[in-house]
Amino acid sequence: MLRSLFSGITGLRAHQQMMDVTGNNIANVNSSGYKSQTAVFESVISQAVKAPGAPVAGGANAVARGGVNGVQIGLGVQLAGVSTNFGQGSSQLTGVSTDFAIQGTGFFTTNNGTENLFTRAGSFTLDANGKLVSPDGSIVQGYMADAVGTINPNAAPEDVTLPIATLLPAVESTTMKFTGNLSADAAVGDTVVSSIITYDVLGAESATTATFTKAAGDGAWNVKLTAPDGVAGAAIALAFDGTGALTTASPIPVLNRPAVAAAAGPPVVVGVPVANFEVDITGLTQYSAPSSSGITDQNGAGVGALTTFTTTSDGQLIGIYSNGKKQALAQLAIATFNNPDGLEKVGDTSYRTTVNSGVALIGAATVGGRGSIQGGTLEMSNVDLASEFTNLIVAQRGFAANSRTMTAADEMLQELMSIKR
Repeated sequence: MLRSLFSGITGLRAHQQMMDVTGNNIANVNSSGYKSQTAVFESVISQAVKAPGAPVAGGANAVARGGVNGVQIGLGVQLAGVSTNFGQGSSQLTGVSTDFAIQGTGFFTTNNGTENLFTRAGSFTLDANGKLVSPDGSIVQGYMADAVGTINPNAAPEDVTLPIATLLPAVESTTMKFTGNLSADAAVGDTVVSSIITYDVLGAESATTATFTKAAGDGAWNVKLTAPDGVAGAAIALAFDGTGALTTASPIPVLNRPAVAAAAGPPVVVGVPVANFEVDITGLTQYSAPSSSGITDQNGAGVGALTTFTTTSDGQLIGIYSNGKKQALAQLAIATFNNPDGLEKVGDTSYRTTVNSGVALIGAATVGGRGSIQGGTLEMSNVDLASEFTNLIVAQRGFAANSRTMTAADEMLQELMSIKR
């Protein structure tokens, strides 16, 4: 009879632990990246009341009889473990560039100054040093780009630091593109003028003008560039055939690219000699239609400051600069594990490795079975409230039933005690 009392106690304890797990799930229903857990029960050791017996074959000195099953009485229940559901949570669009969500397998890698931690919660911010950090101050790990935007995802992960105050160097204009139509009905001497902003090595803007002039002869035109100071380069002849197609080879070198003036005082920047623009003219035609030719593109850019960044599916952070240029800044490091259930929770929706989780396999997203990255998005908790409320009822009923077992056993003991009266 005492066994039933002790079994009831284990049942109360186990169902209280189930209630604790369920309550924690409900409390974290709105925690980004939280993964729901389930209490797993198992029976404890059973007491053998009767040993099993093997069948006996009949013979000269023996009576045949069948085998006898043993009798065991269980001694209760215990918590075998708490399993984690690493299923995908729903995505919530936040529009914040420093929010990230993993679609698929993997964890963001952070470092708290002592060790690497791993989390599915991608709600990060930038600190005063431009480092990408989690809400508890741990620094997000990844792979930094070099000066020209090249990333090596096979290198050792390091702190992800965005160059907030760093300027993107200017790109000197060296090429142009002409497109459009030069009218076949134009008279000799007619001109078509187009201008575009070009940049020197210091990023200074200047307007460069292209002037197309109809020359004598069928399909003959000349083009020359004029620098901002009004100095025009040499004219280059253009020719079209009877179908209006360009016959001049492209690209053409066209004078006159503006020179860079030497800076006053250190550092001294030596002026670039006047040189040629390389001009792509494959887009020019000569049809019997109004002229619409002009400079449509050039490869230069001024000095750029980082304004924002976007995120690619493989976790690259692509900086968008004020001069219109884009360049890779960094790439987030994603970790996977052979046994994610073996990870240890350390708070702040983070985990650390254990001897049973396996080592962290860190690399780029979308590679090696790792999931993809969504920027401006957070992964929400995967807690199913309907299931959790059902578990509340199950835990409550289980607790109540075990308490009734103890009450009934107590009443039986009371009856036994009353026999002597």
